Amino acid sequence: MPIKINIDLPAYEKLIAENIFVMPEGLASHQDIRPLRIAILNLMPKKIETETQILRMLSNTPLQVDIELLQTATHSSKNTPPEHLTKFYKFFDDVKDDYFDGLIITGAPVEMLEFSDVDYWDELCRIFDWSKTHVYSVMHICWGAQAGLFYRYGIPKYKLPSKMFGIFKHKLLSDHHPLLRGFDEEFYVPHSRHTEVRRSDIEKIDELEILAESDESGVHIICDKRQRNIYIMGHSEYDRKTLADEYFRDLNKGETIAVPANYFPHDAPDEKPSLKWRCHANLMFSNWLNYCVYQKTPFMIERISDIDI
Repeated sequence: MPIKINIDLPAYEKLIAENIFVMPEGLASHQDIRPLRIAILNLMPKKIETETQILRMLSNTPLQVDIELLQTATHSSKNTPPEHLTKFYKFFDDVKDDYFDGLIITGAPVEMLEFSDVDYWDELCRIFDWSKTHVYSVMHICWGAQAGLFYRYGIPKYKLPSKMFGIFKHKLLSDHHPLLRGFDEEFYVPHSRHTEVRRSDIEKIDELEILAESDESGVHIICDKRQRNIYIMGHSEYDRKTLADEYFRDLNKGETIAVPANYFPHDAPDEKPSLKWRCHANLMFSNWLNYCVYQKTPFMIERISDIDI
């Protein structure tokens, strides 16, 4: 089964062209099943690009997925057309009485700020708190993961001496976790961040388990032992050219930036980057939808609030 999205969403035509199975809302409404309800809190500046990347990842399972796109009310996006946000996005207050099988919280380009200095931090804390009783499983990505770990456990983030930027080899630390089913022992993930969380802080929390890490880029996947909250430090959802776009953007702004590691063949920016993380990216999102959400969330979605938090 496909993801169910509005046919006017820019992602629709792009995903159809890529042979991704998406279903118009009208056709999906005739199927006598309950689709998974997944909300995406999109904190990235280029929201159309990010929503397309994540929708692509959510499309590769037999499950029908109903998507709700969310934006913050306390921060106005400057890089996405207002008409797009008005047509396709809702605010937290619009959905706070609703229940969702899953929630994805994206990264955001605010990692150099203290959490409390982010203009939508209080709103995000309300969403974190709401998710305990209204969402079964939450996937946090990059800064969203750092924010979630700080909010729930007080785990700090640390500034890196230089930007973690490129494609890095990772290794599994667990061979039994459902999120990792089908994974190779080594796999690649894009990273693009100036801060990190540290293994030593995570290991102090009995409730948390580190599932994968890299010798170069550090801790990558963290999960609570009930699989209700998953924290992903890298950007498995990135396209082939996302790191290239970031590199050339910063270069054109006159900033000093290193070529993304392990990305351009021969480190030559004029060559086409290798795409070597797509398989594991699709598998991770599919495993999350199937094993951490679909297999565990109550059929009567309102009963999420009755589950012991």
